[in-house]
Amino acid sequence: MNYLFNLLFLAVLVIGIGYFAKNVKKLIRNIQLGQPINVSDNKSQRLKNMAIIALGQSKMVRRPIAGILHLVVYVGFIIINIEVLEIIIDGIFGTHRIGLTILPTAVYGFLIGTFEVLAVLVFVSVIIFWMRRNFIKLARFWKSEMTSWPKNDANYILYFEMVLMGLFLIMNATDVHFQNIHSGNVISQFIAPLFEGLSANTLHIIERSAWWLHITGILVFLNYLYFSKHLHILLAFPNTYYGKIAPKGQLNNVASVTNEVKLMLDPNVDPFASQPEGTQPDVPAKFGASDVQDLTWVQLLNAYSCTECGRCTSECPANLTGKKLSPRKIMMDTRDRLEEVGKNIDANKGTFKDDGKQLLGDYITPEELWACTTCNACVEACPISIDPLSIIIEMRRYLVMEQSAAPTELNSMMANIENNGAPWPYNQMDRLNWKDE
Repeated sequence: MNYLFNLLFLAVLVIGIGYFAKNVKKLIRNIQLGQPINVSDNKSQRLKNMAIIALGQSKMVRRPIAGILHLVVYVGFIIINIEVLEIIIDGIFGTHRIGLTILPTAVYGFLIGTFEVLAVLVFVSVIIFWMRRNFIKLARFWKSEMTSWPKNDANYILYFEMVLMGLFLIMNATDVHFQNIHSGNVISQFIAPLFEGLSANTLHIIERSAWWLHITGILVFLNYLYFSKHLHILLAFPNTYYGKIAPKGQLNNVASVTNEVKLMLDPNVDPFASQPEGTQPDVPAKFGASDVQDLTWVQLLNAYSCTECGRCTSECPANLTGKKLSPRKIMMDTRDRLEEVGKNIDANKGTFKDDGKQLLGDYITPEELWACTTCNACVEACPISIDPLSIIIEMRRYLVMEQSAAPTELNSMMANIENNGAPWPYNQMDRLNWKDE
């Protein structure tokens, strides 16, 4: 009978990890649909950013309440799941609390006791998070883009975590052997009296049920991540490593446009000279971006990494003044469109079939893009180095350079610069007339 349980556990483990690996492969495929970009520079600075921002949670704690609670959940959940290693070993080999046979009782008790304390702290923190979302109803969690799925997704994860922590404590509380060693049961000893009067066989059934539900729940949670905003648990580390390290106000340039301007400004170059035979002009297939395949793979990684926490939108001056722009929505829309493209590729045996849609227009409107002041508040606010502004800039670039669809005010300004050498509609000889008014 034990062998059957071991085989069943192994099957559940293989299916859970296999499905996760399949989704990771799909995730990598989708991210690689983006344009290449060189981010191999400044490795030491990138590693430092990853350590401080992703591991150290430095930007999370700028808002102390949410930051500290998140740190408790983050640290607690990771440390508690070290115990999953013991569960896996026990499940495969049919042992029970293999740690007790490997480690001294005091050491094992210290570890499990630490896990139990952290489990309670995580449980309490998650309840507070739930109250902030559903009872206090913080404004950033109730913006227009936070439709039923984003709201439910956040709550599902909170429920998951509460259940997993509860199962861990119940598993310990009903484990008679563990309780009898009186080491490590710092919390579960107070839960154990709830099960007094039950037979040893009933306690064993409850303990085994909690054990199975706990490990199965962890595997379900792992596979749910791909479909959830909580994918950032895995992607925060590469995202902060590949995040922008140049000054935030520094925008990228299109090499072909830069070269064209240099030629125009160089008096020694004949602008009417033909292209040398055998060479091709350095002109991209498309200026800017109208769909996810036009963005870089780092920007697509940003979209998958978005936590939907809303800090970017809560700091955005355009959004605060009633404009339609929400940096969080920009990232959510990019991820949704990327998922749609990925499903299209899956349905068409590895190739993308034009579906008549694109990110610009079908998901993100020009009104949203032109509301942006390029102040970088969203970039500064993001706790894991996501850059919504870079996507906005690329889509604006497409509107201006491919569709000549800039707002009237911007077209007037560019025409003035071209004709008058300044943004204002005055002849160069009349620039100082304002002083006589």
